[in-house]
Amino acid sequence: MSQIGFYFNMDACVGCRTCQIACKDKSDLDLGPLFRIVDAYSVGTYPSVKAYYYSGSCNHCEVPACYGVCPTGAISKEDDGTVLIDVNECNSCGACIESCPYDAPKVVNAEGVVDKCDACVKLRAEGDNPSCVDSCPLRALDFGDIDELKQKYGEGLVNVIAPLPNPATGPALLINAKPVASESNYQWLLL
Repeated sequence: MSQIGFYFNMDACVGCRTCQIACKDKSDLDLGPLFRIVDAYSVGTYPSVKAYYYSGSCNHCEVPACYGVCPTGAISKEDDGTVLIDVNECNSCGACIESCPYDAPKVVNAEGVVDKCDACVKLRAEGDNPSCVDSCPLRALDFGDIDELKQKYGEGLVNVIAPLPNPATGPALLINAKPVASESNYQWLLL
């Protein structure tokens, strides 16, 4: 079985949030929920401060925590590895939100229905990339078969950085990380 996923080049990301805006627009989300979030982190104290950005969304995990806890079967894992939520089957219980270590599922309407990044499954069916990938002006994001992305981008890729949790779910994520992103004394920056 193949597995799709995202590649993120931390060296190229300047935190512009264009990917975040493109995703919100493509997903037609109301004010509030975001399926892709760009966060800024700092390490150290003045005058020796280092910073980095992380652009993250659903990682379409190999063993998605959300899938196993959904009581209605609204969450599925497709043959290519895409993890989807059928919003028409969602009963708004929030079990998927509580179980996801990456905070990917979001309440998207007043009725409490939950949805998340679907890796732009409709765009991909037409031969296009996810909107976040094509919108990035510095090409910090890529998407495709995880094994092909590993070959394309080479050695030294990781799937966990500070502040991401231990990858027990098998996130389909490859990060070209800055060394500073492995330090545990990070601080989240509100920018």
